[in-house]
Amino acid sequence: MDIQKAKISFGEVAVAIGNAGGDIIATDIIHSGQESAIRDITVNVPDHSNTELLKRIRDLNGVKVINVSDRTFLVHLGGKIEMQPKMPIKNREDLSHVYTPGVAKVCKAIHEDSSKAYSLTIKRNTVAVVSDGTAVLGLGDIGPFAAMPVMEGKAMLFKQLAGVDAVPICLDTKDTEEIIRTIKNIAPGFGGINLEDISSPRCFEIEERLKQELDIPVFHDDQHGTAVVVLAGLLNALKIVGKTPETIKVVVAGIGAAGVSCSKMLLAAGVKNLIPVDRQGALVAGESYPNSMWNWLAERSNPYNIKGSLSEVLEGADVFIGVSGPGILKVDDLKKMARDPIVFAMANPEPEIDPESAEPYVRVMASGRSDYPNQINNVLCFPGIFRGALECRASTINEKMKLAAAEAIASVVSTEELNEQYIIPSVFNEDVVKKVRAAVIKAAIETQVARRVPRDFR
Repeated sequence: MDIQKAKISFGEVAVAIGNAGGDIIATDIIHSGQESAIRDITVNVPDHSNTELLKRIRDLNGVKVINVSDRTFLVHLGGKIEMQPKMPIKNREDLSHVYTPGVAKVCKAIHEDSSKAYSLTIKRNTVAVVSDGTAVLGLGDIGPFAAMPVMEGKAMLFKQLAGVDAVPICLDTKDTEEIIRTIKNIAPGFGGINLEDISSPRCFEIEERLKQELDIPVFHDDQHGTAVVVLAGLLNALKIVGKTPETIKVVVAGIGAAGVSCSKMLLAAGVKNLIPVDRQGALVAGESYPNSMWNWLAERSNPYNIKGSLSEVLEGADVFIGVSGPGILKVDDLKKMARDPIVFAMANPEPEIDPESAEPYVRVMASGRSDYPNQINNVLCFPGIFRGALECRASTINEKMKLAAAEAIASVVSTEELNEQYIIPSVFNEDVVKKVRAAVIKAAIETQVARRVPRDFR
């Protein structure tokens, strides 16, 4: 913020900032005179304290706030990404090659053989990040305009972590058929489709239909990205407590897009006793649910048909997976769980139980937050999965590829490094994308969905 002061000390301003919960990071004098001075002050302050901070400064006699800026807003000015040409166009000859008339022969070549689009256009390394803005972060249905900053951020992560070019696309429609039709119509320009922040249960149908009707990978990251990283973390957590997927009881709270996919992934990894739970209680086979995916899951889980609330079904559970809402898990619930309980409380920004409250009662604790150990973050998954899928020109991303990605992420944490506070690697660990990419390509080749074998696999 820039402030202009007269007949008041900077110390008084600093005290006001501190009383509002702010920490001064830096201060610069922009102008200094005998009667007044203008200072630029950089302050670190919790989001909820912004209003209080400004009020306290404005209440100081002799202080005028000239301008207030937020560092997060500043990095978003004009958007966070841009397009750059791979070569300069310096003269008419250059222009004749990249555009008319030279480009025409390239168009003809692709017209005669559409597969050449992979070698002669950006298709082979480009992903569309598509959202309708109906389930953005923890904000819910905020619409396509407000969803754009998230999709831009996703594109940045694709590029920085995996070298994948990603284009954010926000659709101004909630109609399932229109979304499917639109994505199919733009698909020729992309090597893959990353669905993002589309509400449940529409997200299931949209992804499934697109997987059937397109010949490029379609991946709903809110579902499968979360599930892959959950499995990776759980595989390492189970090593610590000396248990195996086949012998544990797992309770999954929250049966939306992420909860369903986590359940499916854990079942595919060998978990036999998994109980999905929502507000109405545990899903039970034979019941009729309004959500078709719930009916599908109910028939394939909860083998002992245990009924009841979350608290009731947690009796004797080895693992709690939370993708629901804040505060639904209590300390008394943890005390009911089996020896060395594992708790993944991933609701954001407030988890199902405060990690500090849970710590005395659990062996391994993970959450979706970056300010606690063991952050379950789907950024560990999607860059490497798409890097691998694009390089082998996979026609789809199947279950074996996702399981391979989870095992690869888990393998980044060595036996020597593995402990209760470190079951999952950092998103900035360069080995993550490398290992996930290799595992995904290998699985794609083995399941015969790879249409190209990269040189290092020949």
